[in-house]
Amino acid sequence: MSESVVVKIPASTSNCGAGFDTLGMALGLYGSVRVTLRDDDKVTYSGQITEFPQAAIDMVSEVGQRFASRIGKAATGFDFDIVSEVPIARGLGSSVILRGGVLAGLNHFAGSPLSKDDQVALISDIEGHPDNASAAILGGFTVARYCPESKQYMGTQKFDVSDAIDFVVVSPDLEIKTDDSRTTLPTEIAFPKVVSSLNSLSYLVAAFASGNYAALSASRVDHIHEPYRLPNIPHASESIQAGIDAGAYTGWLSGSGSSLLCVTDASKSSEVRHAMEGAFEGKELTFSTRVLKACNQGVSIQG
Repeated sequence: MSESVVVKIPASTSNCGAGFDTLGMALGLYGSVRVTLRDDDKVTYSGQITEFPQAAIDMVSEVGQRFASRIGKAATGFDFDIVSEVPIARGLGSSVILRGGVLAGLNHFAGSPLSKDDQVALISDIEGHPDNASAAILGGFTVARYCPESKQYMGTQKFDVSDAIDFVVVSPDLEIKTDDSRTTLPTEIAFPKVVSSLNSLSYLVAAFASGNYAALSASRVDHIHEPYRLPNIPHASESIQAGIDAGAYTGWLSGSGSSLLCVTDASKSSEVRHAMEGAFEGKELTFSTRVLKACNQGVSIQG
């Protein structure tokens, strides 16, 4: 009988405002990836989706090749399947769930030569940024260092997040690919706006690191990416602002979108949810809403 393992890996929100390509947080929404070893070197999808995208198979094959190169062994053939609660192309780290899940499975079969931090480095190298990878693999709120010039991952600072806060996530039914979204970003930003964004970013990190979540209310400023991405998502800005007006500490565009997220004390999550949904009600764009906790564990082997 072929060896098989199931890997559970959480969704993630990234950027968290001005923390572009740097900040991430794992959320209590999960994908399960099954990896089964083969006797040959082929990589195949073994699930029930009749037209599984070839691009996703290629994505998984690259993970297998990179892992083999990293540990100095020949690439192993394997079958894979994924069952996920996480919507695709909604800014919740769906690509890392597939890549990270397969990597964790292959690492398990090889005797775990890569630490979780090593796994973050490998996925970050493939994706070109560490924000979703660090959160999904390590769990919690993460501040990851990755040098875009040298393309070198330098490590992650992780902080557990209390169950006292909720994350209200509204996902419009609008697919946004990260690579496409990056084309809307400017090549230059005025120096005062950069300083303002850095100040806001630093205050947000301090709030999560200290657990003083009420301080998040002073960390909403972002001139790095949201002003260029939010206008492409109908009613997005209104939804985030409605959540804040209803009592949320802060809110942001999750990744490149289309999901929107507000951080709130758990006692106010119902009001925040209702307010955020109100920006879309009666409009043509449909949406789904989730109230989530942070996931502090990250990726795990289920057996």
